[in-house]
Amino acid sequence: MELSRRRFLQASALTAAAAGFTAACGSSGSTSAHGKDLTLWYWGGGLSDKVVGDAKTHFAADITLTASSIGGDFKQKLVTTLAAGGSSVPDITGIKGEDMASFIPSASKFLDLNELGFKDIASQYLAWKTKRAQTPDGKQLGFPIDIGPTGMYYRVDLFEQAGLPTDPAQVAAQVKTWDDFWAAGAQLHRAVPKSFPVRNLPELFSIVINQGTKRFVDENNHFIGDQDHIRNAWNTAVKSQTSGLNGKVDDNSWNAAIATGTLGVELGAAWHALDIEQAAPDLKGKWRVAPMPGGPANDGGSFLALPRQCRNPEQAFKIISWILDPENDARGFTDAALFPAAPAAYKLPAMTTGDPYFGGQKTIDVFGPAAEAIPISYEAPADAAVMAPYRTELGNIENNGKSPDAAWNDAVSQAKQIAQRQGVS
Repeated sequence: MELSRRRFLQASALTAAAAGFTAACGSSGSTSAHGKDLTLWYWGGGLSDKVVGDAKTHFAADITLTASSIGGDFKQKLVTTLAAGGSSVPDITGIKGEDMASFIPSASKFLDLNELGFKDIASQYLAWKTKRAQTPDGKQLGFPIDIGPTGMYYRVDLFEQAGLPTDPAQVAAQVKTWDDFWAAGAQLHRAVPKSFPVRNLPELFSIVINQGTKRFVDENNHFIGDQDHIRNAWNTAVKSQTSGLNGKVDDNSWNAAIATGTLGVELGAAWHALDIEQAAPDLKGKWRVAPMPGGPANDGGSFLALPRQCRNPEQAFKIISWILDPENDARGFTDAALFPAAPAAYKLPAMTTGDPYFGGQKTIDVFGPAAEAIPISYEAPADAAVMAPYRTELGNIENNGKSPDAAWNDAVSQAKQIAQRQGVS
């Protein structure tokens, strides 16, 4: 997993805005039940390479598993390959969480995992995560790999300098709401003027959206991007600008911002811990994490799926069930910072050991409860595309000084047009 994982999320939104998956797909191919050579597609950091390697050995008596780490725009390559059909279609494929909604209308391109046994083990995995890979009539397209429960990372040395609490439990008690967050952020910025609590407006907007139970399109396929829940998320993001607490940090400047203290706070998912450690190895012991103000949210996390052309569905399902059982899920956290979708993994030593980079803190104490409390929200196939203009207009406020009200009106207008083009009423 790399810093570029954030770029994956942005690239996904742009891809979804450009074209729908349904139109790109052609023939559905056919299924052979006795294939001995199976292929697996995933992206760098999408699975534990060690677990995948062990899966090859574990199933070697029955099949030959060839795993490929696919670079570039994974979704587009998968869509193109599925549309072309034939032997190049992988038997097992990863699907990024932010892309799953766009694959739901093309459910016929994938096997229903419930028919292969997922319904018998579904209770082992978080219900809200499982639901995001279900069709309206209950077909299960994706097997959860990981999730991205969010938290508030913070620098203990800078918090101490600002007179703020440094113990995670005390920080959690003081910073429960977004109003609490603004108060603590202002105190930090006054004491350490170079340090800001917010990375940028679009990222904060996405986090607040992910804390809610409604997004941009409802389950009746109606546009709701002009309603109060979106405006409240917008206002929360804009407040960081108007209060002078926005660090205006983008992907290109993020590593330096973490290393130099421009960001004394970083709001992000569990997998973000590795990003921080890689960006600032010299700050070992100076970061901690507390619960997210305003409540838990999810950011990221992916699935494994079986395309309709899978040459041995029963064996392929056995493989993904093994790769993603709770024990191997926990290994994924150790190897690649993939936070398990199976809560049973949260009690295993791989998850409960203190993290030296975070001063020995057991970060599972923050992310475990958050994972199990993330609200269920409906994510429409058009969601990522409809969301894109809000992020763009927030960027215009941040970088070009555009009026927040004018930016809001433009964002809603553009989002409505995109929604209509994608069949949303």
